[in-house]
Order: sequence, then structure tokens, then C-alpha cells
Amino acid sequence: MQLHPRHFGRDLRDKLVTKLMKDVEGTCSGRHGFVVAITGIENVGKGLIRDGTGFVTFPVKYQCVVFRPFKGEILEAVVTMVNKLIPDDMEFVSGDVPNYTTSDGSVKIQKDSEEQYVNTGHLKKWIYGLGMQKENTLIAANFQMGSRLYAVTLRVRYVKRAIQVLSNEPNPTQLTYELLLLSCTRQKSLSDGLAVHRHLADGGFDQDPFLATKLVNMYSELGSIDHARQVFDKISNRTIFVWNAIFRALTLAGRGKEDSLVSLLNRGREIHAHILRHGYETHVHIMTTLVDMYARFGCVPCARWVFDEMPVTNVFSWSAMIACYAKNGMAFEALELFLEMVLETRDLLPNSVTMVSVLQSCAALAALEQGKLIHGYILRKGLDSVLPVINALVTMYARCGKLELGQRVFDQMDKRDVVSWNSMIWSYGIYGFGTKAIQTYKEMVVQGISPSPITFISVLGACSHAGLVEEGRIMFQSMVKEHRIYPNVEHYACMVDLLGRANRLDEAAKVIEDMRIEPGQTVWGSLLGACRIHCNVELAERASQRFFELEPTNAGNYVLLADIYAEAKMWDEVKRVKKLLDDRRLQKVSGRSWIEIRRKIYLFTSVDEFSPQIELVHALLLNLLMEMKEKGYVPETKLVLYDLDEEKEKILLGHSEKLAVAFGLINSSKGDTIRITKNLRLREDCHSVTKFISKFTNREILVRDVNRFHHFKDGVCSCGDYW
Repeated sequence: MQLHPRHFGRDLRDKLVTKLMKDVEGTCSGRHGFVVAITGIENVGKGLIRDGTGFVTFPVKYQCVVFRPFKGEILEAVVTMVNKLIPDDMEFVSGDVPNYTTSDGSVKIQKDSEEQYVNTGHLKKWIYGLGMQKENTLIAANFQMGSRLYAVTLRVRYVKRAIQVLSNEPNPTQLTYELLLLSCTRQKSLSDGLAVHRHLADGGFDQDPFLATKLVNMYSELGSIDHARQVFDKISNRTIFVWNAIFRALTLAGRGKEDSLVSLLNRGREIHAHILRHGYETHVHIMTTLVDMYARFGCVPCARWVFDEMPVTNVFSWSAMIACYAKNGMAFEALELFLEMVLETRDLLPNSVTMVSVLQSCAALAALEQGKLIHGYILRKGLDSVLPVINALVTMYARCGKLELGQRVFDQMDKRDVVSWNSMIWSYGIYGFGTKAIQTYKEMVVQGISPSPITFISVLGACSHAGLVEEGRIMFQSMVKEHRIYPNVEHYACMVDLLGRANRLDEAAKVIEDMRIEPGQTVWGSLLGACRIHCNVELAERASQRFFELEPTNAGNYVLLADIYAEAKMWDEVKRVKKLLDDRRLQKVSGRSWIEIRRKIYLFTSVDEFSPQIELVHALLLNLLMEMKEKGYVPETKLVLYDLDEEKEKILLGHSEKLAVAFGLINSSKGDTIRITKNLRLREDCHSVTKFISKFTNREILVRDVNRFHHFKDGVCSCGDYW
């Protein structure tokens, strides 16, 4: 803790220091301690203040600057705390650093001196205070570097000039280099970053683990994984932060680049071997980071092996392994591991990170009863005030078919961030309530919450499911015009899906042609899916050709094209695509459905003879099939890639969601809503059958497929057959 005591009584100063250390230090991350400067600005008024040191002059106007990256609630807490400690006729607020204050105490900002004052956006991350004297005493007194270098460093667009100043600086500090590296990252300038790195090494900081971490992070953000690895290889004192930085750099470098994933994973394994050779396997933090690295690459068995071999575990390592399962589509395993954690490690209490992963797993399985139990656990452990946990609760209830409970949790939140609003907008979207999703978006903006890129993915998706084409267009155009958010591949995919579902395929294709970025598999996938809905063979062939180039081993793409050919009765083409699948030994993803009965989750796979109570399930389905045929039901067998009609009907009866529905009818009480989750898009025949069943059995059935919710009641689906 450093303190500039000029014009400030020691008693008052010590109170401030104590409070900062006690109430804020434990909740704030960062390398540096607090730098608090309380400095007189001008001697207006007269008076003496008595404290423990005797009488000292204290000006009415003053400066209090806290140098630390305070944000959000922590910043508000600091401001409130300081105001309670200082005299009543003074006030401490957060804001910019102006060069003078007026006589009535209001603040004016003069921006014509580029060497002394910095732009607001960057400054708010570093310095908060009221007033600033004409001479920047903070720089000379606390940072031991010239005001010119410090000020220029903080101005992002003057990074090249700051590097020139650095050459003449006799004793640049760690903080100097940290700010310069940050500026290089924000400027996205690799050449400037390399220049700062050279200065840093020449100045003897090349073995500083803190700056090594910053260098690795900078190179990672600038897309130079080779330079990041060189920094890691040269640093001898590898702290946990250095390890975290290199693992994060490796995983970020491989995101969305399948061709480089193998090489990056091999580098990660090299680092793993280095850890084992040097005996670091006893360091729980390093091994936990290794679990996280394998999780990010989707190597779940490797992550589990590392976890099982850890001699010592803590709440963070358990949370990392649970998150690994949750993020890699293994929700069953995540819930089982959480149960093991609670039962076998009574001295370890799950934290908020653990609970977010557990809630995500409940949501993935639509395990409502399990989710309610977890909600109770969260309340008992006092985690209901943690914003990410509450946001996860909103999503969990919505994905489990209880939108009203998610809405209730949302309404009761004391504070909401953009993630909270996104959760609610997305929830309305998957239920087909597009108008309500747009209203919620507008309410968020009115309340001063700036939308994020994910906000627009949620609201565009909601427009797509509800067929709100023009509303979706307006939203898409407002991204740049009103919010300066430039569309990425996901946003374009939403627009293609929106237009494609509405059978405006030519417009969807035009969106792709006009894209300023390279269309990815999500964009072509949206177009191909729309072609399937409306049986547009010509456009489907164009889209699938690009799709096969991007994902040559994804069997689902071939099946989708074969379905389109089958819809068009082009059987020779169907056989050709099926032969391609066989020749390339590609296996399509099997349909799987989950249902929760009395807090136990049951899994069904298509044409599975070993599913629970399979004989009873088949008997019930056959009885229902005969009854439905009498009422006019005709099985939609054209999309089954086999020749024999009887075999086709048998396969249709074996679809996982039909098995789950029948199992739910057998094992639930009359009047209970049946809730099912499916890993793929709901097929047309299954959709028709479920409508019939809801009418004949007088039961409500909720099916959540990969895209949205289908609420079946009295023979009608909430999607209006628009999905």
C-alpha cells in the first residue's frame, strides 16, 4: 500500500487504508497494490482540522485518486466508503481526471493537452477521483517515471510515440511496460508489441513472471502463438499465472480452426510432459489449469485422467472437471460428479462456478426436478446473490419447460446485467414468443443496458422462430447504425435462417453473397436447413457443395442433402449420397431423447432394443399407431433411407422421442406434463405423432429439440407447424 499523505491527516489516512485493505482487497484482482493520493488542489477557504497529529491545514477542494482497476459494484463500494470517511463538506466521486475544478465544485475537462490528460474510455479502467491539480504529482510521487511517458502511454493511439519516449526513460518500471503492452493489444499492433518486448528484455525484465504473463496474453490476442510460446520457454520462474496464460493462449489459438487444433493440442501435451518431468504435478493450481486446457480442446478422457491423478484436489479442480463435462455435452457425468463431490468431500463447499456448471447440466437434460433441488441448495448456501448463478437459474427453468419460473426469477433480481437480459430474450425466443422477446430487448435498452453481440443473436433467433421477418431486418440493421456492433458469422447465420424459414431463399442467398466476411459452416448450414424445409434442390446442391468443403467428415450434412432428395423423390440421388456415406465410413449422429421421471433421468436412443421397459413401450406405440391410422394418420416414410415400407414404419416407431413419450405415458400420473429433450431437430413424422398423442391421451407434452420448444396440447403444437 502506497499513500501520498500531502495535506492529509494521518488518522484519516489510516482509516482509509484499513478499510480499503479489509473491504476491497480480497475481492479485487490485479498485480499492484492501491495507490491512493489525497492532494490539495487550491487553497480556497480557511480552516484547520484537528486529528491525531495536531492541527493541519486542509483545503476545501482536494483530490482523491485510487489507482486500481475497480469496476462495477467494487467501484461503487469504494466511492461510498470513502465518502463516509471524509469530512461532510467534501465529496469523492468516480469519473475522469480533469485539469481543474470550478469554484462551485463542479468539474470541467480540458482536452487540449494530450500529454497530461487521457481519453475517458481508457481512463475509467484505471483512475477514479474528483479533480486533478495542474501538475501531475501522482506520476512523480508514486510511479517514479516522467509524466510525459505515463500520459502518452495511457493514450492508446499514441503508442508509437510512447515507445520513442521509452528509449530515453532512465528507469522504466513494471507498470510502464504493463501499460504499453495493454496499448499494443488495444491497437492490435504486433510490431509495436515486439518493440516493447525488446525494450523490456534490454531493461532486465525478461525474467519477470508478471510481465511474462502480460506478454503471453498480448501475443495471444494478436494471434501470434509462436511468440507466446517463446516467452513461456524463456521464463524460468513459471508462476500459476504464466501457466494459465499459455494454456489460454493455446486454446484461443485453436478456436474455430480445426486444422490447427491437433498441432495446438500437441503443444499442450508437450507442456503437460514438461510439468510431469519437473515434478509440478503436486501443484493443484497448475493441474487444474491442465484440466481446463484439455476441456477446451474437447479431450474429456485426458482431462479426467489428469483429475484422477491429482494427489490433492480443491473446489477449483472439482469445478473445472464438472465444467469440462458440462461444456462437452456430458451433462449426466457432470451431475454424477457433482453428487460425488457433495457426498465424498464434505470439507469442500461448491462455489458459484460449480453451481453454474451444474445448472447448465440440468438445463441440457431438461431435468426440472433436479434443477429445483439445485435451486434449493443454492438458497441454503447463500449463493442466490451471485449474478452468474441467478442468470443460469433463469436459463435452466426456461430450458426445462418452465418459462414462468424463469420469468419469476428474472423479475425478482435486484440487479441485472446484459447476460440476465440475454437469458430472458433467448428464453422467449425458443418458445416462439418473438414479439415478447423484442419488447424485452427494447426494455433493456431503455434501462440503459447496452446490448452485446449475443443479445442480437438471441433476438434475431426469436424473430426467426416467430416468422417476424421485417422486425428481424430492423434489428439486424440497428446493430451498426445504433450500437456500433458489426455482424459476425453467427448474426449472418441468423439472418439466413430468418429469411430461409420464411421461404425467401433468394434473399437469404443474397445475404450470403453480400457478406463482408467469409461465410462459415453455420451460415451454409442455415441455408441448407431452409432448403430442406422448402425442398429447394438447386440451392441445396450449391450450399452442400460449400458445406462439404468446410466439413467433409460431418455425416449430418450428407443426411440433410439426402433428405432433400428424398422429399423431391430423387431416389437415385438418395442412393448416391448414401453410398458416399458408406464409402467414407461416416456415421450420422444418433437421435437421443431424455425424460425425467420422479427425479431420475432416462435416456432413449433410436431403434434401441435395450431401452427401459422397451416391450411395454413398443406395445403402447403399436396400439397408438393403429388408433391414429383409423383417424387418418399416414406415416411420413419418405425421409427414411430404406426400401421396404414395413421396415420404414418400424424405424419410425423406434425414433427416440416416440420411445420417450410412450415411456412417459406409462410411468407418469394422469395430468402430469411430459417433458422431453432431443439432441436433434424434431422430425416431421414425430411432430405429427406427438400432436395425435396429445389429443388422444389428453396430455400436455413439451419437447425441446436442438432449435426450440414444442408445446403439444389438444392436438396442436405451439410452433404452429413453423419450425
